[in-house]
Amino acid sequence: MYIGFLERIARSLDERNIRYMVIGGQAVVLYGEPRLTKDIDITLGTDPSMLPYVIDVCSELGLHVIPTNPDEFVQETYVLPADDPVTGFSVKFIFSDSRYEQEALSRAASFVVRDYHVKYATAEDVIIHKVIANRPRDEEDIRSILRRTPGMNQEYILGWLKEFDTGLHTNYVRKYEDLWADSVNL
Repeated sequence: MYIGFLERIARSLDERNIRYMVIGGQAVVLYGEPRLTKDIDITLGTDPSMLPYVIDVCSELGLHVIPTNPDEFVQETYVLPADDPVTGFSVKFIFSDSRYEQEALSRAASFVVRDYHVKYATAEDVIIHKVIANRPRDEEDIRSILRRTPGMNQEYILGWLKEFDTGLHTNYVRKYEDLWADSVNL
């Protein structure tokens, strides 16, 4: 059920020429330990000006848009949450036109889902997203990706984390290095 649902979302976004990539738990399933999640997080390569097209996607797929005022909600949060009353899945369409997200979208990896190419964030970009989100579940996901996906581009990961550290006055590089050390020692 999930596979068909994800394929339908991808087709609908592609038909409208909306760049996207699957992130979050659904992307972790590709690169890390399998886990159950009923959430589908999708980064869109656009700002909120494309909201009417994304609402069309929701309508076409029978998704219930959660905010009563989607325009206002998306302007404030850059996120359009929706749910599927049939499957019980929740979908978050995340609007983003940042330089980092544009780079991540250009690197997105295509995986065949029911004879259709669905774009997923690369393992490196999933890790970057998870380091920034900084929740206990994200730490577990990062460790599992590091254990199961050898040969990742560490320079790319560290480069973006350093840039975020500089701009946001955070310690993402240190956080990642600690998680890397933990995963190597397991």
